[in-house]
Amino acid sequence: MRTITIKPQALTHNLNQVKKRAPTAKILAMVKANAYGHGVKAVLPALQQADGIGVATLLEAIEARDLGWNKTIGLIEGVLTQSEWQQAIDNDLSCVIHHNPQLEWALDNVPVIDSPTRLVWLKFNTGMNRLGFNEQTILDAAQRLHDAGYQLILTTHFANADDVHHPLNAIQKQRFADMLNILRETVSQDVQGSLCNSSGLINFPDSHYDWVRPGIMLYGSSPIKNMCAHELNLQPAMDFSAQIMALQTIKVGDAIGYGSHWIAQQETRTALVSIGYGDGYPRILNQDAYVSVIDESTNQSYPCPVRGRVAMDMIVIDISSTPITLALDSKVILWGSAPHVDEVANHAGTIGYELLCRLSTRPLRMQN
Repeated sequence: MRTITIKPQALTHNLNQVKKRAPTAKILAMVKANAYGHGVKAVLPALQQADGIGVATLLEAIEARDLGWNKTIGLIEGVLTQSEWQQAIDNDLSCVIHHNPQLEWALDNVPVIDSPTRLVWLKFNTGMNRLGFNEQTILDAAQRLHDAGYQLILTTHFANADDVHHPLNAIQKQRFADMLNILRETVSQDVQGSLCNSSGLINFPDSHYDWVRPGIMLYGSSPIKNMCAHELNLQPAMDFSAQIMALQTIKVGDAIGYGSHWIAQQETRTALVSIGYGDGYPRILNQDAYVSVIDESTNQSYPCPVRGRVAMDMIVIDISSTPITLALDSKVILWGSAPHVDEVANHAGTIGYELLCRLSTRPLRMQN
C-alpha cells in the first residue's frame, strides 16, 4: 500500500518555531500548491494559530473558504481578470496587486468599507524581477489605492534568502526599507510591510516587519542553504511510505531495472517496493539514494540503498545488510524522518519543494 501520512502535531510545532523567531509579526502561512503537497484540508486545523493563509490561485482560495477558514486569505499572485476581482470581493480575499491592470480593476470596483478585500498587498520589485511595480511607478499606485480607501501592505520577495551571504539580499532589504519609509511619509503612516519568506524569516530577524510569510518550513523542510531541518528544529509533517511486494536474490553479474545500469558485484538480496514516479517518487536518483525499512516489533529503521532505475510503479532496494527478516507487507519509508525529503531531493538533483508538490493522487492519504 502506498501511503502519505500527515502529522498535524509536526505542523503545529513548526508554526510555533515561526512564532518564536518572529514574535511581533503576523503570520501568513503558505498553503499554496495543495499545502505543498500535504493537502489543504489536512493542514488547516493545525494552522489555526496563524493570522492568515497564502494561496496562489483563486480556486485555492475558494477551497480554503469552503473548508471553513474565516481569517485572512492572501492571494499572492493577485487576480488574473477583472471578473476574478469581483470573485475576490465575494470571497473576502486580500489580493496582491503587482501591475497596472490589477490596479485599475481595484480602482474601478472598490469593495465596501468593511470588506477584507480593502487590505491589499502592493508588490514592489526589489531585485527578483518577476512581479511588482518599480521605484518609478509604485508611489503613484500606492497613492491612488490609499485615496480610494485601501489599506496597504508593501511586499516584495527575496531572490536569494536561502544564502545569507548573497550580496543581493542587502540590496533588496535596503530598497524595501527605503520605499516603506517613503510610503509612510508621503502616503500613510499606516502602510505595513511584509518582506520575509521562510528563509528570510530565519536569516534576517531584523526584517520581519508586520507580516512574515512562512511556507516550506511549516512542512518541516529546510529553506536554508547548507542547514538541515533538524538543525533548525523543524519536524517533517509527512511520512511517505509503501510496502514490499516481492523478495528475490540477484546473482553476481545480474542487472536490475530498465537500461540494466546497475549490475550486482556480489550476490544481493533485493526487495521490490510498490512505489515509483507514478506516485511522485523521483525517477532520477544518484547512487547514494536510500529508503528505510521498518522493524515492526521495535519500530527501528534500517537504511537500504535504491538499486537500478526507478520505474513508474516500483523500485528495487538492496536488503543484503538488513539485520531483520522482511516480509511481503514490510513497511518502507520513502521519506519522513529518515530519509528526510531534503535528502531524497539532494539525491535527485532538486529541492524538497518539488518532491512534495508533485506527489500524485495515487497514494492513500491519512493523518497520524
